[in-house]
Amino acid sequence: MAILTAAELRNLGKDELLEKLANAKEELFNLRFQAATGQLESHGRLRAVRKDIARIYTVLTERALGITEEVDVSDTAEAAVETEADADETADDSEKAGSKA
Repeated sequence: MAILTAAELRNLGKDELLEKLANAKEELFNLRFQAATGQLESHGRLRAVRKDIARIYTVLTERALGITEEVDVSDTAEAAVETEADADETADDSEKAGSKA
């Protein structure tokens, strides 16, 4: 799991945030277990995962207090589909132009 920025997290929906939170907590548990048994190689990863968890909680709290608004995942999904359709149309047009030449 890479280090997450607050801006990246604010662009995710609530379900995705909760999924990332669960994954981060599981990773933290595994890292603590490795540290206790002396198998941990990267101690800095413990700190990074704790900070990721804190960032996720911060974004969730901001939304609960109304500081930031919830991202509508359906809008972003529709925009991605429209962009993909536009790219397909452009590719089709360029193929047609290439076959005429």
